[in-house]
Amino acid sequence: MSARSLVLLIVILSLAFCVGCVRRTMTLNTDPQGAIVHLNDIEIGRTPVTVDFTWYGDYDIVYRKEGHTTLVTHHRVRAPWYQIWPLDFVSEVLIPWEIHDHHQLPLGMLEPEPEPDAEALVQRADEMRDRTVFSEE
Repeated sequence: MSARSLVLLIVILSLAFCVGCVRRTMTLNTDPQGAIVHLNDIEIGRTPVTVDFTWYGDYDIVYRKEGHTTLVTHHRVRAPWYQIWPLDFVSEVLIPWEIHDHHQLPLGMLEPEPEPDAEALVQRADEMRDRTVFSEE
């Protein structure tokens, strides 16, 4: 084996053991805190919550908290410059340390649920009773 081949082999092996990666996280929060968060129909926890993610792109987010109206929102997470092709190969494979790409999503503002109208509630109950009692089977 020639000296040149040996050096090339050492460089390739050292690069194989010095592989870095990109860690992607996003933090979601609400006002008031403590809302249950569903990210693309998967429950991820209560706010404030930080979660790892795999891909950049569109995310559907649903915040639910008792006594507050449900907030359904959509957010696009954009890739940083070092995660755009062909630079992503360098940041994912060749850089020998971890890169942390953190995204703080906009604050979800939850509104208190309005008090139910007592008259409308009684009317809906009467309609439900009439449908169940007087319905034809």
